[in-house]
Amino acid sequence: MTYRVVQWGTGNVGKHALAGVIANPDLELTGVWVSGPAKAGQDAGALAGLDHSVGVAASMDADAILAAKPDCVVYCSMTDNRLFEAVGDLQRILSAGINVVACAPVFFQYPYGVLPDELLKPVEEAAAQGNSSLFVNGIDPGFANDLLPLALAGTCLRIDQLRCIEIVDYASYDNREVMFDIMGFGKPVDDIPLLLQPGVLSLAWGGVVRQLAAGIGVTLDTVTETYERIPAAHSFDIATGHIAEGTAAALRFEVRGMVGDDVVTVLEHVTRLHPDLCPDWPQPAEQQGSYRVEITGEPSYAMDLVTSSRNGDHNYATLVGTAMRIVNAIPAVVQAPPGIVTALDLPLITSPAARNGKP
Repeated sequence: MTYRVVQWGTGNVGKHALAGVIANPDLELTGVWVSGPAKAGQDAGALAGLDHSVGVAASMDADAILAAKPDCVVYCSMTDNRLFEAVGDLQRILSAGINVVACAPVFFQYPYGVLPDELLKPVEEAAAQGNSSLFVNGIDPGFANDLLPLALAGTCLRIDQLRCIEIVDYASYDNREVMFDIMGFGKPVDDIPLLLQPGVLSLAWGGVVRQLAAGIGVTLDTVTETYERIPAAHSFDIATGHIAEGTAAALRFEVRGMVGDDVVTVLEHVTRLHPDLCPDWPQPAEQQGSYRVEITGEPSYAMDLVTSSRNGDHNYATLVGTAMRIVNAIPAVVQAPPGIVTALDLPLITSPAARNGKP
């Protein structure tokens, strides 16, 4: 069966998703939505970084793109600084009877117990109205802290704590707004950025610890958060700008799922912009970064996931993985019952988009 697909957004993740849709013989690209005139009119092949045209031009006309009634939209628009607008996008697409796979807003990875009704219910009602489904995933929140840890958990006699850690050097991550405005790097450590405002960490990653708990059959009492920021000992440059001595250059945070006083499920991030920062913090399995799953129980496990690509560094590889997690899920999501679906609902997804390894 062939599924008709629209790519919505062609930024850091979207361009890789677009390449994945083009490469998959079971997917037919029917449209590409872009947010500005610089990309409008360009062929999808060029926007995906390919060396050939595919005959589909990008457009800013969302009405026309949705009027073609695709089976699924691959939603990769920037959402961190426009959450309510993004939720409105999802409502519009779902209510039109079109399924959505998306890399954001991340709180829809597992929104239960996380989102207030004013954000959750309109999306659920739109999906019911359109008889459509929504799946939000990627690598983190995503397969590094749902698919992988729950696969290991299925081999345990007892689990005392399940911890997922991202340990990554973000120096090459090319998104200035995320790095400086949202995460607060390069700013005075006394300035609290959007990410670290009270409740934001739990909004973004609380669904991770709640889904892990649901996956191992535990009911959480509370979700808590904590963080630590460290200034740069010297000045240096990263992909998106300059980090001055004394400004924020490393961040460590935890979102914790609690049962009484016991920490049962944990999402931890250890983010550095330079390898000499915070040597006492957890170190990655490879120099630039890794994703780690730690299970304390019987038996106990420690598993490291290291990403790489012949076309770029670890951050490039994670962007490709994020994109392909949702693109490869399209058939399962289209066939799923209407509503918000999570990793707990979908079958194991094993079919790669580029079966011969080439887009």
